[in-house]
Amino acid sequence: MSLTFDSHLLLVPLEIRKDKKHYVVEDKHSGEFYEMPEICIDAMQLIIDGESLGEIESLLKAKHPKEDVDLIDFAGQLLELQLIAEIDGVKIELKEKTKERLGFFWISPMIGKFFFNKASYFIYAVLFIVNMFLFITRPSLFPHYKDFFIFDLMILNIPAWLVLTFFLVLIHEFGHVLAMRAQNLPTRLEVGHRLFLVVLETDMSAVWKLPSKDRNVLYLAGLCFDTVILSLALFSQLVFSSGSGIFLSIMNVVVLDTFIRMVYQCCVYMKTDFYFVIENVSGCYNLMENAQQSLRKWFPFQKSNTTEDVVFDGERKTINIYSIFYLVGVVLTLILYLFFYIPQLLFTWKKILPGFSEGPDSLPFWDATLFSMQILMVLGLLLYSWRKKYLKT
Repeated sequence: MSLTFDSHLLLVPLEIRKDKKHYVVEDKHSGEFYEMPEICIDAMQLIIDGESLGEIESLLKAKHPKEDVDLIDFAGQLLELQLIAEIDGVKIELKEKTKERLGFFWISPMIGKFFFNKASYFIYAVLFIVNMFLFITRPSLFPHYKDFFIFDLMILNIPAWLVLTFFLVLIHEFGHVLAMRAQNLPTRLEVGHRLFLVVLETDMSAVWKLPSKDRNVLYLAGLCFDTVILSLALFSQLVFSSGSGIFLSIMNVVVLDTFIRMVYQCCVYMKTDFYFVIENVSGCYNLMENAQQSLRKWFPFQKSNTTEDVVFDGERKTINIYSIFYLVGVVLTLILYLFFYIPQLLFTWKKILPGFSEGPDSLPFWDATLFSMQILMVLGLLLYSWRKKYLKT
């Protein structure tokens, strides 16, 4: 069905909210959100009022004389987004959108508010400062790549690390879940990945229902819980310094894993929690995509989308500043690999390679073989998370 200046449109049920710079439009049927500037909202309001596209274009040109107004093109975009229900009284056949099912309704908002209120924010901030103070004044508490190896038998280290990491990541993600429930918002947990690391992720899409000023706490909730875990592990090392070797080794792994996860939050070339805070504070919601486009001028090998992303007026300076943090995040990742991951890998091969030469009747041989199988299983889980992500796109 063709669109003309005489066309009258009926939009699907929408909810429009003013955001920091522009507006957020929620498709009530699919639960999807779209950022739009004021002129688009004016156009949609006139559509709702029953004006024709030609009348709307004339009104908008008078109100926004500096804007390039093309209502036929705009209506086509709304049609592509499936935000139009009828054109001139004729219903549009909309493709069925799968609305993601969110939950955790069984967690009362009161429980969430127990962990996220003004008093708790102060406690989290104090603990964060104390943790940094302990690392500076007691360098022996700073994590080392060998902290990963709790046991002499390599086959025991992977299961121990997987169990501890899963538990710690679950705590991190439940920070987000409880913060969401404190605002009476639904969410869910799903498997994802950061580079070569398999992770759990909390669906935060419902945060767009909140004003901008209320979103940062939800994005930082996981870091708040990480701060508590790191504090408990560091204090345990101090209080029980002469305790069980296994217990202290486990605490070392907790410190190592939590520290690395917190540093990763600063690697904002990925969509980490800090990345979403930067987006929210700046009010620019395509920072990564636009920065990648910008960086391609200097780094032609930089991965970017094939289509040009939308840059609203006044956002270029923010994108340039974010590009600097983008590159800093890349440097941080390289530092993590140089001081933790690569040394761990080299140490691992140094430990297991001699075992393959000792024959199947020896413990070192089976330790090396089964440890290698565990590595393959972890890689399989990573490949599954990649497949799950890219099949959606």
